[in-house]
Amino acid sequence: MLKKFFLYIAVLSPLLLSAQTPETFIINGRLNTVKTPLRVYLSYLVNNKKVLDSTVLVDGSFQFTGKILAPVSALMLVDHKGAGFKGFKPDDDVLSFYLEKGNIYIAGADSISNTQITGSAINADNEQLSTAMAPIYLKGQQLQAEQRAATADMQRSAVYQNTLQDKFQAIQKEREAALRTFIIAHPDSYLSLMALSSMGGPSADLSVIEPLYNNLATKLKETDAGKKLQQSFVGLRATAIGVTAPDFTQPDTAGNPIKLSSLRGKYVLLDFWSSNCEPCLQSYPNLVRVYEKYYKKFTVLGVSLDKATYKTAWLNAIKQNNLDWTQVSDFKEWNNEAAMLYYVNAIPQNFLIDPDGKIVGKNLRGAALEGKLIELLLK
Repeated sequence: MLKKFFLYIAVLSPLLLSAQTPETFIINGRLNTVKTPLRVYLSYLVNNKKVLDSTVLVDGSFQFTGKILAPVSALMLVDHKGAGFKGFKPDDDVLSFYLEKGNIYIAGADSISNTQITGSAINADNEQLSTAMAPIYLKGQQLQAEQRAATADMQRSAVYQNTLQDKFQAIQKEREAALRTFIIAHPDSYLSLMALSSMGGPSADLSVIEPLYNNLATKLKETDAGKKLQQSFVGLRATAIGVTAPDFTQPDTAGNPIKLSSLRGKYVLLDFWSSNCEPCLQSYPNLVRVYEKYYKKFTVLGVSLDKATYKTAWLNAIKQNNLDWTQVSDFKEWNNEAAMLYYVNAIPQNFLIDPDGKIVGKNLRGAALEGKLIELLLK
């Protein structure tokens, strides 16, 4: 989840788009000092399908035309090395920007990554947002570097995991505050709609994002993306703090049916994971410690999003990581019926449920989980 979170800082991802009238974009580009006929690539999505187009610089100039359904993030690469699009690296000459209908002008000296974009309102908005997000993104990169440099013993340490999660959550709060400020100041920008769709991750706080949505311009709410964002609120309401946790039954490691509601009487952490989810596995030393400390009043129900061919890997991960709580799976991966019931589209993800079956917390990891348990148990 950490890796995915920082990806969304760099490039906000648009909502899935359904069929609507395609609109034409025209990109006119120029690199003034480049005379070599280099190939230029353009990559973007239409109807959630990747489009890869290319052309050649002619005396420093190039042009792309195409059709999109709505503003969408795009990637442009000038292939100085002749490696092709598949061979490019993040530090190559790459530009992340947005496509929208009409004429977009891109101009620079010798590098597409250091150009000025004009004629595009959404890219002007994106430049402003990117400036605000840059120091937050830098903190994220530094935290990732810190995580990569940590030894295996440090990774297993509960203190290290708690510290890492505290830092991550602080950056996440800073990120969402910056997005919120931008959205409020730009209620008629399509970028605000995209930014809002990325807030809160897989289990957003409806009390935060719904007022921001309501403040958006009507023209944005009437787009397909705006309607889909509003539809997503249904799932958020179904798993909101204070509602009764949706019940389900799935087989455990021995094939016995386990019903979520059968665990009432204790606090239950409903934990969605898979055996090949590295962030999930990294968080377990701390969860094991919390489970062993509070097991008399607290338990965990693990729901694996593995597929049937990974059953052995699932069982091995349970054993190797000392996950001694109840584990279930229907081996349908992302179509896991419990995951769909809880609108899970990223892992790790969890829900804390009280002894009466009410949801009292979401995505609690590190010190946040133990802190919430202490708060609840002291009441």
